[in-house]
Amino acid sequence: MRLFWLMFFCALPALAAPQPLQALIDATPAGGTLRLAPGRYAGPVVIARPMTLDGQGKARIDGSGRGTVLAVRAGGVTVRGLTVAGSGESHDSIDAGILIEGDDNLIESNTLEDVLFGLHVRQGNRNRILHNRVTGKDKPLGLRGDAIRLWNSRHNLIEGNVFERARDLTFANSPDNRIAGNRFHDGRYGMHIVFSPRLVVEGNRLEHTGTGIIVLYSPDLTVRGNLVAHAMAGGGGGVVFKESDDALVENNEIIHCAVGLQVDAPPQPIGVLTVRGNRFAHNVIGAFFYGESGGHRFEHNRFEHNLTQVGVSAVGTGSANVWRGNTWSDYQGFDRDHDGIGDTPHEIWLFADRIWMETPMTAFFRNSPALELLDFLERLAPFSTPHLLLRDAAPRMR
Repeated sequence: MRLFWLMFFCALPALAAPQPLQALIDATPAGGTLRLAPGRYAGPVVIARPMTLDGQGKARIDGSGRGTVLAVRAGGVTVRGLTVAGSGESHDSIDAGILIEGDDNLIESNTLEDVLFGLHVRQGNRNRILHNRVTGKDKPLGLRGDAIRLWNSRHNLIEGNVFERARDLTFANSPDNRIAGNRFHDGRYGMHIVFSPRLVVEGNRLEHTGTGIIVLYSPDLTVRGNLVAHAMAGGGGGVVFKESDDALVENNEIIHCAVGLQVDAPPQPIGVLTVRGNRFAHNVIGAFFYGESGGHRFEHNRFEHNLTQVGVSAVGTGSANVWRGNTWSDYQGFDRDHDGIGDTPHEIWLFADRIWMETPMTAFFRNSPALELLDFLERLAPFSTPHLLLRDAAPRMR
């Protein structure tokens, strides 16, 4: 009996050791399918020809903490049904769960866990990344990698994925991609879009990130039907635009963020944003503008119970913005003819609140009893000329 147990425990490491996988991939002909039996397989591995690698939901590739676990360096590759785990921890080499360096690949229904970067698309076009689940390494926020990163990649579809415990979802120098129906929580930037015009960002759910969607130098975006919630860290904004004109921001819900929408105002009323049908609710500031006079269009939005509905960096900022048909929870007019439109325009004037808007250091005292009293006295008997921030000529009633 003693000999039996000794043989059993000696055999355990051999049973647990991952099986070689690279040789199986190399033996698969171009266009062929490799269906893996249940078990653990050793990474890192590279796919260098068109083929299908199918884990059937029961195979696991373990990178053992070395580099990128699975690299796809070909076109026409399908990777599905795998668990990919244990990438390296180097930011310099961008150690990832799956690297895609090719066109027309399909990456679907995989689980990536304990990876520094999740899915990394580098100069890859027309790839489809569908219904994967990515969980990053258990590290402090600043030391994590991106759950997905696109660089210099076009016409990719990123849809139906779940991302958690990562740094950002990053799209850099990558125009004409579609990001739809994804979920991300526990991160820094929900989406970080840089020099990537004409993206369609639709139907995503981003929660508990420092900033929801930040858009830098990326014109002609469509941001539609997304939920951004609880972006409160570091003055986070639900949606932030910087020098990214001609965008459509439509039918989004921005809830409980430091700022619902933050946008610079272009020097001339050209290349403006169209913001319509959105709900900005329970934010510290509903919308904030910095820069010049602007010229953006705000139509049929709902501004509900934000601590401050609209703020500006200085008097005159955003003065050319167009407001019409929005719903305001603090509107004090009536609708006597029952046409659904307020009888009087909705106006927002700046009184003592100009102090914290124009002097950022005083924002610490915003909504304090002292400033609230000062604001009350200003409205009662102004000792300085108030400034008209916006005028919605046709406010909608509930």
